[in-house]
Amino acid sequence: MCGRFVQSAPVADYARYFGADVVKTESLEPNYNVAPTDRVYAVAEHEETRIVGRFGWGLVPHWSKNRKQAARFINARAETLLDKPAFRDSFRTKRCLIPADGFYEWARRGDRKVPHYIFIGNHAPMALAGLWAAWQDPDSQEWHRTCSIITTRPNELMKPIHDRMPVLLEPEIWDEWLDRSNDDAESLQAFLRHPTEGLLESYEVSTYVNSVRNNGPECVAPA
Repeated sequence: MCGRFVQSAPVADYARYFGADVVKTESLEPNYNVAPTDRVYAVAEHEETRIVGRFGWGLVPHWSKNRKQAARFINARAETLLDKPAFRDSFRTKRCLIPADGFYEWARRGDRKVPHYIFIGNHAPMALAGLWAAWQDPDSQEWHRTCSIITTRPNELMKPIHDRMPVLLEPEIWDEWLDRSNDDAESLQAFLRHPTEGLLESYEVSTYVNSVRNNGPECVAPA
């Protein structure tokens, strides 16, 4: 799974990198320890325009009665997207990119879990494959946009750390992935593989990151 990640850059930087327009909304504070249900930036297509806006991390399907299950849907398994009602509609028409400076995963060593920080070697932002949904609160009538990160089997770097990892999409795939008129499930699922070997690096970090209350550059400092 992918249960924590980093979004520390200004929204304008992510917009520039992903070739998107910024939705006029409040900027988020740099977050070195993004946790489930936090607000995050995501890149999506809206009326044929690529935009970056704020989404709640934890997908709430449009047919949900409430938002209580959002924390259950922070991740979507690439292998079963079309089998799960919570993700099926979004996979067909509401796909997104979730910018990340890197992500965390915990490797089991005996009775301990050791946190690792995984990032692209040149420190470029990751484009995590995501799904999004729009849900209207039946009481307030307010609309909420939420998202989920798609995960896949690990590559060689990740195998000693965890049995799942987020799907990373390379720039040449972004247009097809975000195109809401593209509903070719077979071609879309072909993108959901682990990244090219050698792209990612990792190192151990302090257990300081274990608590979601801790947030700051200390989270990504090598142990």
